Amino acid sequence: MNSLKTSYLWVLVLSVMIMGILSAGCTSPSTSPATMTPTATPVTTTAIPTTPAPHDPNALLIATTTSLYDTGLLNQIQNIYQNETGVTVKITSQGTGQAIQLAQRGDADLLLVHSPSQEQTFINNGYGINQRCFAYNYFVIVGPASDPAGVVNMTPTAAFTKIRAMGLNGTPGVYFASRGDQSGTNTAEINLWTKAGFNFTNNVSNSGPWYLSVGKGMGDTLTFAGQKGAYTLSDEGTFLAYKSKLNLVILIQNNSQLLNRYSAIAVNPAKNPNVNIVQADRFINWLLSPEGRTVVGTYGVANYGKPLFNPLIPDACSASQFNCTCGGNVTPV
Repeated sequence: MNSLKTSYLWVLVLSVMIMGILSAGCTSPSTSPATMTPTATPVTTTAIPTTPAPHDPNALLIATTTSLYDTGLLNQIQNIYQNETGVTVKITSQGTGQAIQLAQRGDADLLLVHSPSQEQTFINNGYGINQRCFAYNYFVIVGPASDPAGVVNMTPTAAFTKIRAMGLNGTPGVYFASRGDQSGTNTAEINLWTKAGFNFTNNVSNSGPWYLSVGKGMGDTLTFAGQKGAYTLSDEGTFLAYKSKLNLVILIQNNSQLLNRYSAIAVNPAKNPNVNIVQADRFINWLLSPEGRTVVGTYGVANYGKPLFNPLIPDACSASQFNCTCGGNVTPV
């Protein structure tokens, strides 16, 4: 009997202990740890300008074609103009199409280019003002001295027609290298194919391995054509500047179909209010001054025996083939 009571007592004690343990495990503590409230840290933001910053009033940004730059003419003009005026001249050299895109974005104050159709579109769309023609020369058709297509002294359109026909026939050594970069020279080339009666896209550029699109500037395209022994269209100035490094000769030149006119066009501040129209117009006026025309008209004589560019004067540019204004000072709008 005593042992039975003892057993009951142990059972009772164990039950109480188990209940206590279970109770402790299921009940939350009476106090919770303090919760730290994060302190907000002020964030400093920098406003992003919605329009480009105004161009430096003492700097002029010029977007230009490679032919003016590769010849070295713009280097000489840049040095003379900076020394005389104290204005910093910054030059970006690309094909005319790319130079126009820069100007449309407001990344240039002035264009110096040579593609009349692209220039007119730029002006018609309101991006360009105060256009003045300041120089001209001629494109030339160059190729290997062996002239495998036999085009020497032909008209440009007749030569293009023959080069294409022999290229399509797989005549050994007959290739045509194109800049293919939407430059003024590239536009002039496409115009010649059109005048010769061909659809450029369907009948020329995609017609076979004889037609080689380089996609680079004039100097690089001439170098490529020389290495390949290909024909190409070049402005005369760049060809003369590169001639000593090339295995190419001029085959067709001084033809009215090959006229190459250069224009200066200020970027319209009504489209891009941050451009430096004052410095652009002052530079245009300097190009049209007696000093500017002398610099342009004498450049290259010492090295090549002839000027690489002919300055345009009012009496000359009144002729219909130029179709531009080359006299009279311009003033800021």
